[in-house]
Amino acid sequence: MVAQEGAQHYVPRERTLTALREASADCRGCDLHRDATQTVFGEGPTRARIVMVGEVPGDREDREGAPFVGPAGRLLDRALVEAGIDRDTVYVTNAVKHFRFTRDARSGRRIHKKPSRSQIVACRPWLLAELDTVRPEVVVALGATAAQSLFGPDFRVSSRRGELIEPESDAESPLALATVHPSAVLRARAGDRDSAYAGLVVDLTTVASAL
Repeated sequence: MVAQEGAQHYVPRERTLTALREASADCRGCDLHRDATQTVFGEGPTRARIVMVGEVPGDREDREGAPFVGPAGRLLDRALVEAGIDRDTVYVTNAVKHFRFTRDARSGRRIHKKPSRSQIVACRPWLLAELDTVRPEVVVALGATAAQSLFGPDFRVSSRRGELIEPESDAESPLALATVHPSAVLRARAGDRDSAYAGLVVDLTTVASAL
């Protein structure tokens, strides 16, 4: 396993989203920067009530430099509306800020690949800096990678999905909730997709009720 330097060496002292975003463009804290087009930092209001954390940018996000602009992002936007959450109150980001992929041997198409544990740990300082800057009321982990970045490697979405998690010590820390990533809904079998989507909406409704 290749040792990762870690993003902590690149995170600036100035805690504004603009300063963080600009500094993240030069991050070399792990090896993913070598093949990715660019850093994909989070987007949303500085004082968002909710921060939603995904896994890693996809192919389209990597090309456009913005999170959740592909099919999974559109599905998330629809689910937020159905859950009664104003999309303008949400900050979206990823646990890992560079696209990880493999290339299809025949087509050359870039295929998403889950980030390694060392890459998740290396990028975590950016996520913590975002949360420290935005200070949301609720943080939502979308999928296992986000949940383990936030809650540790032993956390299992399957056993704690949809549960509002109280901060353990710091009363000013946000509530948290883990659910599936919207891409998991898109990958579900046709006959299961509606129920998978409905489950995501239920979890987001729980978030809305906590505000």
